[in-house]
Amino acid sequence: MADPHRDLAPSPWVARFAALVPAGGAVLDVAAGGGRHTRLFLGRGHPVVAVDRDTKGLAELEPSLGLEIVTADLEAASWPLPGRKFAGVVVTNYLHRPLFPALLAAVVPGGAFVYETFAAGNERFGKPSNPDFLLRPGELLEAVRGRLRVIAYEDVEVAEPRPAMVQRIAAVAA
Repeated sequence: MADPHRDLAPSPWVARFAALVPAGGAVLDVAAGGGRHTRLFLGRGHPVVAVDRDTKGLAELEPSLGLEIVTADLEAASWPLPGRKFAGVVVTNYLHRPLFPALLAAVVPGGAFVYETFAAGNERFGKPSNPDFLLRPGELLEAVRGRLRVIAYEDVEVAEPRPAMVQRIAAVAA
């Protein structure tokens, strides 16, 4: 079955804040799916580490210079990149709260953290509807408080690519 995210354009939120990642710095694309953000950052000249439990959607990118693909179940195993640091950490449409400390610790000083996923209220639009997969109001702000400087934050209803409630943040490490 084809990856439903493969042909999607990068998230406008991620594209908007991609320039926060220092030029040439390595980017971690968490739950990379079909690689829409991996492609974005490779195209901007960044080396990328793309992590997902199913990396088949990234197979056509494998020969790309500057790309490292890591197959890992982020929910059933320990963090697959202990001690590794990145100029950018990008996560979209994925939430596993126990990863927040590792993700935030992976951002180098001057690096960016760009995160966007579903939020409370999304249940009225369909899936995900389980509260375990929906950010609580202000949750991303709380996750970065005291660790990163917030550049932008939203907790909004969006119409594209489909109606949903999302929470998103762009922040930088001091």
